[in-house]
Amino acid sequence: MALEESLIEYPCDFPIKIMGKSQPGFAQAIVEVVLHHDPVFDPASMEMRSSKAAHYLSLTCTVRATSREQLDALYQDLCDHPMVVMVL
Repeated sequence: MALEESLIEYPCDFPIKIMGKSQPGFAQAIVEVVLHHDPVFDPASMEMRSSKAAHYLSLTCTVRATSREQLDALYQDLCDHPMVVMVL
């Protein structure tokens, strides 16, 4: 298998987990980044889970992935966001 071959068949629904500190505006900021890369993303479908002590918030956004380039750009924008601690 060539290095550039993808194991993902596009288009597909692709879940991305984003973690950050619990703070006002975090979920909305993430929705804005995701919508920039996936205009058909439904913010109501985002799953939210607080850490045990409620210091962190985990968001799962299932995007409609159309290409590896789209996913790479989305991951990069999320990782570069100042409110984001980790992206999986």
